Amino acid sequence: MLKVILLVMVVSGLLMTGCSGGSNQEGPALGRITGCSVDSARSPEVGNPAPDFQYQDADGQSTSLSDLQGKPVLINFWTTWCGPCVHEMPYLQQVYDEWSEKGLVVLAINIGESPSKARGFLQSHNLSLPVLLDTKKDAARGYNIRAIPTTFFVDKNGIIQEKIVGAFPSKIAIEEKLSKIIT
Repeated sequence: MLKVILLVMVVSGLLMTGCSGGSNQEGPALGRITGCSVDSARSPEVGNPAPDFQYQDADGQSTSLSDLQGKPVLINFWTTWCGPCVHEMPYLQQVYDEWSEKGLVVLAINIGESPSKARGFLQSHNLSLPVLLDTKKDAARGYNIRAIPTTFFVDKNGIIQEKIVGAFPSKIAIEEKLSKIIT
């Protein structure tokens, strides 16, 4: 029991402390979070609006989650050192490849790591899905992330329809949840 408590404290500490390094150039497939605003009266839970955040995509274009209203959005928080995150990444890539043309927006948000670390991970795992860098952990705090991976399924009206803590065991498991946000 003591080991479990210690592990939870270490992981929580890593998520809440700043760790950023490397250059500010994100490079291919990487964007960055530039701010997050959260209405403290509405927590990021099922049935509530998804907290808005601003980001720059890989092309340097600024946008926000609220700009995506009208589209279903899958938001996945992850890191390169998280084994379950690494395990589910190929499934997220498959969903991105197959469902983007159907209107789904996939936002994989890397928490607290440098652009070079995230870029190296994407290259070594042959991943091309868009990744946003949350180097200051603004979005992770705004979404009250306590464990990773954590995935939110946001409908076209900006409402969180599902929140999953833990890794998906397959692409099919992700697709089962998509039915709540894709009509």
